[in-house]
Amino acid sequence: MATTTAGYGSWPSPVDAALAAAHDGRPEYLGAVGDELWWTAPRPEEGGRRALVRRRADGTEESLLPAPWNVRSRVVEYGGQPWAAAVRPASGPLAVFCHFPDQRLYAYEPDALGAEPRPLTPVSAVGGGLRWVDPVIHPDRGEVWCVLEEFTGPAPTDVRRVLAAVPLDGSAAEDRTAVRELSDGRHRFVTGPRLSPDGRRAAWIAWDHPRMPWDGTEVQLAEVTPDGTFREAGTVAGGTAESIPQVDWDAAGRLLFVSDRTGWWNLYRAEVDADGGLAAPEALCPRAEEFGGPLWKIGLRWFTSLENGLIAVVHGRGTTTLGILDPERRALVDAGGTRTEWASTLAAHGTRVVGVAAGPHRSYELVELDTRTGRSRVVGAAHTDAVDPAYLPEPRIRTFTGPGGREIHAQIYPPHHPELGGPEGELPPYVIWAHGGPTGHAPLVLDLEIAYFTSRGIGVAEVNYGGSTGYGREYRERLREQWGVVDVEDCAAVAAALAAEGTADPARLAVRGGSAGGWTTAASLVSTDVYACGTIIYPILDLRGWATDETHDFESQYLHGLIGPLDEVPARYKERSPIEHVDRVTAPFLLLQGLDDVICPPAQAERFLARTAGRGVPHAYLAFEGEGHGFRRADTMVRALEAELALYVRTFGIERQDVPDLEYRT
Repeated sequence: MATTTAGYGSWPSPVDAALAAAHDGRPEYLGAVGDELWWTAPRPEEGGRRALVRRRADGTEESLLPAPWNVRSRVVEYGGQPWAAAVRPASGPLAVFCHFPDQRLYAYEPDALGAEPRPLTPVSAVGGGLRWVDPVIHPDRGEVWCVLEEFTGPAPTDVRRVLAAVPLDGSAAEDRTAVRELSDGRHRFVTGPRLSPDGRRAAWIAWDHPRMPWDGTEVQLAEVTPDGTFREAGTVAGGTAESIPQVDWDAAGRLLFVSDRTGWWNLYRAEVDADGGLAAPEALCPRAEEFGGPLWKIGLRWFTSLENGLIAVVHGRGTTTLGILDPERRALVDAGGTRTEWASTLAAHGTRVVGVAAGPHRSYELVELDTRTGRSRVVGAAHTDAVDPAYLPEPRIRTFTGPGGREIHAQIYPPHHPELGGPEGELPPYVIWAHGGPTGHAPLVLDLEIAYFTSRGIGVAEVNYGGSTGYGREYRERLREQWGVVDVEDCAAVAAALAAEGTADPARLAVRGGSAGGWTTAASLVSTDVYACGTIIYPILDLRGWATDETHDFESQYLHGLIGPLDEVPARYKERSPIEHVDRVTAPFLLLQGLDDVICPPAQAERFLARTAGRGVPHAYLAFEGEGHGFRRADTMVRALEAELALYVRTFGIERQDVPDLEYRT
């Protein structure tokens, strides 16, 4: 209980920016390699690289590769599953991974004395070169099958994607022609092929512009001939208005896939006949819940089959949990516990399943569930309290009412300090956080960036505005042709409600967000008078530029659904773009930008600043060399977080002496 009062925002806190930066990121791309678990882990203090981590059977953890090896793919810029490994009882595991700087595939034998990674794929000087993702090693064929993204020209959209087989002997390291293409390239986007248990068929997911994978995808099925070629590939499920984000097989050779054909991503199973046709799929656990999510990265997993016939599933509505599904009895049993977010990565190991999970008081860690006993335990990347938990916020799940009576989901983090409270009669400042995507959501998990503010006396409200995932397709579709309207209205409605109920100071409200959240922040500053300031992070600011040649291929036609076709509604692109209405900005703002960002390029930020100059609005701009879309380096994150606090201190009239000065422009 608080024993002393001090002005909101002025409280001392042990949660500093360096601590928050050191705990940024989470384990990803989990896999079982024999009795071991492997995954990638963030290393902010090592230039933001992703390390490949190995947990041996005795529980010890080690990085397989030293810096500067960076296990991360750039396919569709957001990447995906960047590694694979095969067990070799006589000589230790064989790993194949994608190295971020050159995007080549490398083979590595970590248990071989003196071994170094050796390249498997060549370098191309055309456009963005050759990139690889979602590998699966087939030792019997001497190949690794994966997705190849190949640039054919200098433009971001001069690109093709195919399924490919890369020789493990290194013969393709300098020879592009030695890479065997498995698919015909007729689809713009593909995921890696999943081979049936008998090796006779391969299944994968494909889609084309202008659809995004949460709009509509198709399951492709092909016969695999003895020589490893694919024959008679065709669509067996999905379509333009049905999103299937994952496909795989069960032990009996039946196809498993997640589909939102009912309006919710649910799990289905279907028999495949001798001619490759698909029987009517059966829903294994029909519920008004999500058993899948948006396919932002290639190779995400929301379900995996276990050797005992059970299926581990990540599911939920808003928050998620791990469940074990008996597909024959249609019975689902949840793991239980206090974790509120399970990531889209699962690994089966016998009758056990391992996932990556977090909760409001624990950061992401590897959690193993034994399906025989129902017991779970942490087996990797164990959470440790970086700070006394008494300084961490207590989130509240809230549902607000927006325009037209629509529901708005949010997580509210009030200011919290074990020894301090605000003066009587003073209301705290609040920052509205708009998540990226926009087809995504803000998870209910421990975030030290949030604690950085709440422990100082500044509240945070994460808004899962209309268009967010986790609440069904209808909620997701609220943003169709309404981006810059619904997201802005929903964030403003939450801010206004917090002020009206006496939770937040109406004169000290701020808005912030990165990427699509940066767009919502900028759009809020030009279209509402709710906020006293805003933090705009690697944003989209100019719709016409972003819809033509100022972003990457994956999202180059995203606006077709979010705004409408450019050739049909050109005026809407101008009316919604913050860059066209700089004269409406009256609140101070901070703009943060990575100079290597190819998704939201710095050119848009620089044009926005040029139009702002001389208008008398205080603003600051921090640009970071070597940073792309999403800051990864510890020094960058420290500077950005401290600058954001400096904006609020100055705007809200908070008395602090430990905040670095910001160089403001007007």
